[in-house]
Amino acid sequence: MKKIGILTSGGDCGGLNGVVKGAAQMANSLGIEPYVIPNGYAGLYNLLDIDKLTLLSPERVDQINANMAGSEAGHSRVKVKKIEDPNKYARIKSGMQKFGIDGLVISGGDDSGSVMVDLYEQGIKCVHAPKTMDLDLQTYSVGADSTINRIAQFVDELKTTAVTHNRVLVLEVFGRYAGHTAFRGGVASDADAILIPEVPTDFDILYKHMKQHYFGRILRSDVLAGAYMIVVAEGLKNADGSDIVDESAGIDSFGHKKLAGAGKYVSQELTKRLKADPEIKGLMKKTKMYVEKMNEIPEVRSVVPGHLVRCGHSSAYDVCFGKEAGSAAVMLLKQGIVGVTIVGIDGDKVRYMESKKAIEQRHVDLNQVMLYEQMGICFGRPVAKYAPQFEKVEGRIARHL
Repeated sequence: MKKIGILTSGGDCGGLNGVVKGAAQMANSLGIEPYVIPNGYAGLYNLLDIDKLTLLSPERVDQINANMAGSEAGHSRVKVKKIEDPNKYARIKSGMQKFGIDGLVISGGDDSGSVMVDLYEQGIKCVHAPKTMDLDLQTYSVGADSTINRIAQFVDELKTTAVTHNRVLVLEVFGRYAGHTAFRGGVASDADAILIPEVPTDFDILYKHMKQHYFGRILRSDVLAGAYMIVVAEGLKNADGSDIVDESAGIDSFGHKKLAGAGKYVSQELTKRLKADPEIKGLMKKTKMYVEKMNEIPEVRSVVPGHLVRCGHSSAYDVCFGKEAGSAAVMLLKQGIVGVTIVGIDGDKVRYMESKKAIEQRHVDLNQVMLYEQMGICFGRPVAKYAPQFEKVEGRIARHL
């Protein structure tokens, strides 16, 4: 293993530059030359047409700011298996041979990970550093902590405008069909309700919770001010189990529908119930907000931060995990251990698992949902009884991922 390529793929997020930098630093330390494969799998497929690759020498590595989100190596959403070229794998191998690249460090999520498995099965040596802000792999994935912190920050800051106007605000966030980022970001920001794909939403229950907490909060305020904050995952399901999507948005290169409209849908459902509720007029008068034909019901608005939850700065945790995952991937390549995903480094143990298993989707633990339901957060369903089991732990505990 004399030369390696470092490749990042899929959606951008925090911590990725940590992966790139950690991999490059470990490679240089071990006497291996690390090169950037630019623009993800598109760059890998087009290696034959690239004149020169950037060597991540110690001097060049110094220019990478690990604290910034995004990736110095660039991204693309390309599923190699779907490329129509029948010689695609031979072309990729020829491109690697052209530059003398012996193995690849690939950082990506489940889609990018599935391509990595495909390449491995075609005889290309590669190791997967898990990356997805969705946090839905079997391992911890770089980018998740950064995104959760961004979501929590946005919800907290949006409270200022929500309270000023006595609004109900719905923040729609990424996550596809796993609600980890909505769940954890909502909990961290003291959201009143969190709606995730794992829990079918009963809008009557959500409405009852909103009505009680919203008006109660305003009536308890010495300036009659209050708000109600909802965080909703983009993959929210209708009561009948169907997706809430904007059909005009089309599908991505991996065949997934582009999810859109969950926040707007929640806003519409709550507004519809506010208009139909005969008690609202009296509550609006009691809170001194009612003005006929002008301010008859509370305003419900949706906010979609979109890619703002991916960008900017990385969390310290993601930078550390990214550097460790990148360096671990290089160490595994040097040992000839390939086709695997990094779990993490625990002391002197480099932990990994088969990539096919690592990229299987993991959902929010409903036992944790029950815990927070006991604390008063609404998940759009009847409150379930939380029945904890108590366990005494002896000795050192491995880091929780």
